[in-house]
Amino acid sequence: MNLVNEIYVRKSCRKYFDDEIDMDLIEKAISNAKPLNEGIDYYYEIFTKDEVNIRTRWNAPYYLALYSEKKDNYLENIGFVFQQVCLYLQSIGIGSCWVGMGSLKVKNPDFLILIAFGKSDKMTRELSDFKRKKLEDISDFEDERLIPAQLAPSAINSQPWYFKHAGDGFDVFQVKQNILKRQVLKKWNPIDVGIALAHLYVSNEDNFEFEMKDDVESFKGYRYCGSVKF
Repeated sequence: MNLVNEIYVRKSCRKYFDDEIDMDLIEKAISNAKPLNEGIDYYYEIFTKDEVNIRTRWNAPYYLALYSEKKDNYLENIGFVFQQVCLYLQSIGIGSCWVGMGSLKVKNPDFLILIAFGKSDKMTRELSDFKRKKLEDISDFEDERLIPAQLAPSAINSQPWYFKHAGDGFDVFQVKQNILKRQVLKKWNPIDVGIALAHLYVSNEDNFEFEMKDDVESFKGYRYCGSVKF
């Protein structure tokens, strides 16, 4: 299924119906998602709203709890995989929202983050409604190939990704936040970068490549996350 169009209309959903969902659809979406790094084991569980702790003014009928072994790029990998899932769910009328302010009632040391999901009719918007940085603010120069990444969601809309042209691709960096924001966003921002990379993958599925280089020049105020071609 072509999910590219979903990138341009999706919004984080915060209004849901209590309708039941065929969980086989969720499992299908996850099994079909491509990982950023094949060498990282990850898994998930599905909970109802009564089985998680949510510190928001809204809730959803269901939540995906995401887990991963801790290896290089494991947070980016989680964002990459499960944003593909969110786009697929959007395409079949199921809204979703990444939820940083949530936890499990039964603790698990591998737990990373929740994704709220459920049927909804409040999960799309016009392109003009996106509040995003300009292309020239997320790259060393304006490049329309980065529009899908520009439109990615992020924790408190921090948009922490930065793309530096490198040959026929990009070196990808995460903005290092100030010390106050860093306390809140230190785990979420790498996931955000993975979400942005998922948008680039979905938009360039046939020729997207990701690698970790050993010789990338350090870039003050940024953390190197990997390199892409598409």
